[in-house]
Amino acid sequence: VQLQASGGGLVQAGGSLRLSCAASGHSFRSYSVGWFRQAPGKEREFVAHVSSSGTSTSYADSVKGRFTISRARNMAYLQMSSLKPEDTAVYYCAAQTGGSRVWDRNNWGYWGQGTLVTVSS
Repeated sequence: VQLQASGGGLVQAGGSLRLSCAASGHSFRSYSVGWFRQAPGKEREFVAHVSSSGTSTSYADSVKGRFTISRARNMAYLQMSSLKPEDTAVYYCAAQTGGSRVWDRNNWGYWGQGTLVTVSS
């Protein structure tokens, strides 16, 4: 499966942004989808995931209640609200055929290119 993330940009603190992840290839519906982010000088960290069926989601504590992950057909989305300057990072979408250890970036075999989100104070 091939992934392409988009939707990043510059937004003021408190604002909202929606990231999109377009998937191509076979059987995307059988993949779990995740979002990760990497801030300058930091490691790539888990943000959110949605199961292949779309019925199960999980979030990092730092974004819980502010971000919402969803999926439809060959797309996945990350709706980000109440953005903070510390949310500034390059955001990546990822896919895996399973659904285990979703917080572990090493468990994700497919990655899109990143999209930059900058939140100004």
